[in-house]
Amino acid sequence: MALKTVPPFYTKLAMVLVSLVALGFIVIHGKEILSPLVFAMLFAILLLPVAKFFEHKCHLPRGASCGLSVIVFIAVVSGVLYLIGSQISNLANDWPQLQNQVATSFANLQDWITNHFDINAKKQMAYVHSATSQILDNSTSAIGTTVLSLSSILLFLIFMMIDTFFLLVYRRLLMKFLVAVFKEENSETVYDVVERIQFIIRKYITGLVLEMTIVATVVCTVFLIGGIKYALLLGLLTGLFNIIPYIGILTALLLSVLITFSTAALGKVVLVLITIVAMHLIDSNILLPVIVGSKVKINALITILGVIIGEMLWGIPGMFLSIPVIAMFKIIFDRIESLKPWGILLGDDEKPTKHSILHRKGDAPEEEVVGK
Repeated sequence: MALKTVPPFYTKLAMVLVSLVALGFIVIHGKEILSPLVFAMLFAILLLPVAKFFEHKCHLPRGASCGLSVIVFIAVVSGVLYLIGSQISNLANDWPQLQNQVATSFANLQDWITNHFDINAKKQMAYVHSATSQILDNSTSAIGTTVLSLSSILLFLIFMMIDTFFLLVYRRLLMKFLVAVFKEENSETVYDVVERIQFIIRKYITGLVLEMTIVATVVCTVFLIGGIKYALLLGLLTGLFNIIPYIGILTALLLSVLITFSTAALGKVVLVLITIVAMHLIDSNILLPVIVGSKVKINALITILGVIIGEMLWGIPGMFLSIPVIAMFKIIFDRIESLKPWGILLGDDEKPTKHSILHRKGDAPEEEVVGK
């Protein structure tokens, strides 16, 4: 009987690097197909209980129950978008006032720069005109890109809804395919991984929606009490952008401060700043662990890297998909013996055991949060 040869380290490293490069090439160039498909998979997992309710409780055919579930989802999302759009239209109606406020603030900024840096207004305007001319030179291409972007977004949404519908309809067929791909003795592991992914993703998305609702409600309430103009719009944007870890809240903070600075006094700008920062601290330390927290813990370093890599690969959709995709990979890694070290790398620190080399006398034990 021939002995099984183990390839050397450099051979395995070369194979891993080639596989990563090939996978990255497929992911980048297959964005138009893969991006709506991954979104559709997440939404199909979320809508699966709704489809089962229509199918089993209302005795509808599978196709009708899945289609009705997708229609309900579209109606809910459309309602949220309509609410945001109505608030943006109010902002557009006050655009002349915003322009005047920005012009006044710009004049004050010019005076401040002249007094502190000895750069007169003429030189400042020369810099501004130079930058403006460069922007105007590319205006035609920018308009064309905007039109293409709008059409691409529309096609993206259409394909995403179609994919969601068919994933719900053919869910049993897809499950049979996954079981058939692997060996028969691994079927139990396949079922366990699929069920675990469904549970985690459904809990993650529903928790994220609840967290977003709480953040938007609190911010809107504080802004309304404080007399902040466009309080509903700023609160909704804060809740929506909060979905993106770390980067989203900074974007919401910047937009809110700029809009408030153009419409109100400095005191209200400070109120907006304090409110969003305080809400972010409460959300990160209380809401996120309690509402969105699950048995799959992803450490902050992997979260940041995942968001950055997701943006590099797929842009804004990649930022939204980074966390659930990493959670899926961690579930798979934790249940495959040879990949368990990668699952440890993605996870968060756990309470050290008595036999751990990190556990020494005098060290205070960490509080275990996994499973809470």
